[in-house]
Amino acid sequence: MKKYQTSTRAVQMMKMAWSQPSVDYHLRNLDRLCGTPLVKRSTRGSSLTAAGEIMLDRAQRILTLSQRALHDVQAHAQSGLTRMKFGTFPTAASALLPSIVKKSKLAGLHIDSTLEEIYQLVAHVNQHEYDAVLLYSVPGYDLPFTPTVTTTEVFREPMQLALPASHPLARRESIDMETLVGLQDENWLLGATRDDPIDTVVVDAFKAAGHQLEVKFRTDDYSVMLGMIAAEMVVGLVPLLASMGPRPGVALLPIDDPAFSRSLLLATPHSPKGSELAANTRKLSDIITDCTSLIGDSSVHRSGR
Repeated sequence: MKKYQTSTRAVQMMKMAWSQPSVDYHLRNLDRLCGTPLVKRSTRGSSLTAAGEIMLDRAQRILTLSQRALHDVQAHAQSGLTRMKFGTFPTAASALLPSIVKKSKLAGLHIDSTLEEIYQLVAHVNQHEYDAVLLYSVPGYDLPFTPTVTTTEVFREPMQLALPASHPLARRESIDMETLVGLQDENWLLGATRDDPIDTVVVDAFKAAGHQLEVKFRTDDYSVMLGMIAAEMVVGLVPLLASMGPRPGVALLPIDDPAFSRSLLLATPHSPKGSELAANTRKLSDIITDCTSLIGDSSVHRSGR
């Protein structure tokens, strides 16, 4: 039985076990309802029109929300807590997630958490698959959110230049941009993803100064990075959240330029004012702000500044 050769996503979404005439009948009715064809048909198969792509995108969101509604109501009936699907990136999870989960439970929220990289989190919240995601952005490098997503800055996190403790600059209180871009001959370690916003800021700063930054190593594991720095192999940038634990052999210098910071953002699908989701989002935002303020206070206390 020949099936329509629409996109795999469409077939998975519809999960149809109908014959071709049945599918054709319903698609033509949907064309009439929409006032425009959703599928282009030819002897070589079928593909979605631009209108069909829009319908597929919206239908996926509706199906996701319908499945989530059933699952969330069942979970609430069992635990008495309101379930929130929450995503964040590993560094924030390590420093903040245990406190967020604990405080959320006291506030009547069950945090169903997932760890992913930044652009995966953006994709999930754009499709309304998650209730909230905690991620970061940097000045001048906006993330590709859709207009249906609302973002709130919950913390401004400074980036620090990480050097071996034996480095000539290690005893400085901070580092200015002229000195920073003069380190083009050092072995730099940057993130594994070449288009990471933070790494882009570094590369662009060196380029603006007429230098080509040579990246010797790449990793997203800050424990590996700090170990390599302590072993006098590399230098790099470390966010505040990744430097909270012991770091023997490593000197961390604040950078005298606001571009070398990242905004921790809570991104959520837009919800009507006064709705339960809007209220729960405010609760979660307050909880995360409270958790990050403790991180900031601890940093100031440890540094003596």
